[in-house]
Amino acid sequence: MPRYKLTIEYDGTPFSGWQRQADRPSVQQAVEEAIGRMSGETISIQAAGRTDAGVHALGQVVHVDLGKDWDPFRIREALNYHLRPDPVAVLLVEAVDESFEARFSALARHYEYRILNRRAPAVMERQHVWHVPMPLDADAMDHAAGLILGKHDFTTFRSAECQANSPVRTLDVFSVRRELDHIVVVASARSFLHHQVRSMVGSLKLVGEGKWSPKDFRAALDARQRSRCGAMAPPDGLYLTRVDY
Repeated sequence: MPRYKLTIEYDGTPFSGWQRQADRPSVQQAVEEAIGRMSGETISIQAAGRTDAGVHALGQVVHVDLGKDWDPFRIREALNYHLRPDPVAVLLVEAVDESFEARFSALARHYEYRILNRRAPAVMERQHVWHVPMPLDADAMDHAAGLILGKHDFTTFRSAECQANSPVRTLDVFSVRRELDHIVVVASARSFLHHQVRSMVGSLKLVGEGKWSPKDFRAALDARQRSRCGAMAPPDGLYLTRVDY
């Protein structure tokens, strides 16, 4: 069967997350139903990662097997037609070898977390940033972020419901920069634990507020205890930006 790679953008606000659920709308359901209306087939798709409720994507990747050959351009156009009015768009469709798997072939996943750091509340970006009204020290946050790069046991920043076999991950990129009223946190790794990025950002906020030092942030990692994690950042500001293959 022909296999296709789809690169997808979506606003996660109205969805219960990526994964299909019996009684709540999901991005997976929206995409699968659009494919079904286009092809007349009942299909299941596999994604590079399962984003949580309220989390957004600029470059989610999925693969799908269809019963006949389709022109990739026609697939993209038809799916974007059938996805309306859901806030989901197919950016690119590519024919790929049957050995390609959106999840297991991925070499790196890239996330951004966006904080609006000003007194005035978010209006245009409401539900798309974490609004933090107190001043944050982005330089201190960036220093702290650099202290946990590399291969570690990330139990402190792992959801209690995480189903991964091991808490050990290799964090390739973790940095913080200020862009006017915004603070942007960038995280890249081959794979992440459940809630890892949001947990790390929530603890970085404590550094930015001056409640923790960068050394305190590293000490929380080394403790390997979920109780040492700061309050988890909300989903609103998190974006899956790209997946590398």
